[in-house]
Amino acid sequence: MSLGLRVLILLEFVVRRQLAAEEASLAGLYAGNPKRATARPTTELLLEAFRNVTLTMVRLPGRRYFHLTPLTELQQRILCLLGFAAEVYTRLCRESAKPP
Repeated sequence: MSLGLRVLILLEFVVRRQLAAEEASLAGLYAGNPKRATARPTTELLLEAFRNVTLTMVRLPGRRYFHLTPLTELQQRILCLLGFAAEVYTRLCRESAKPP
């Protein structure tokens, strides 16, 4: 549990530090108020932004098809703030652009 808490704190720290360095804020995290922006997002809000990510696998005889939901602009921005390229996500499923 201690390790999980450290990961959550680190995620929040890295995003907040990057937003401060850019003198920017992040909008779209608050449900019902997409224009509300914050320069100090919580880890819970950051993770909540990824709640609709889905990996679907369809098995057919001799073949498996995968589909990964595309990232929203907000999700891409969060990954960028964390220092990750979008390829980190797209590498999870090479065939994500080809729905079954």
